[in-house]
Amino acid sequence: MYWDVVEVKPESGYCLFVHFKDGLCGRVQFSKQELTGVLAPLTDVEFFGRVFVDQGAVAWPGDIDLAPDAMHADIAARERLIARGPKDH
Repeated sequence: MYWDVVEVKPESGYCLFVHFKDGLCGRVQFSKQELTGVLAPLTDVEFFGRVFVDQGAVAWPGDIDLAPDAMHADIAARERLIARGPKDH
């Protein structure tokens, strides 16, 4: 699908740089408070850095993965906001 991830790079502060098959690129920022339940291992910075692409999804060892369509939608929405620019008042 167009939202398949082709590249992912970990960045500081629980952030990922994500590049999608359709060319869209952007950052996905997580807060430590969001990383609970099955995502709890991601609070370990070293483990977070072991991110990789698995069949178009962002993944980590131990069968932890994130839905690429949701990340694509969030990044695309931010891009549209930026493209619109500030509103005239």
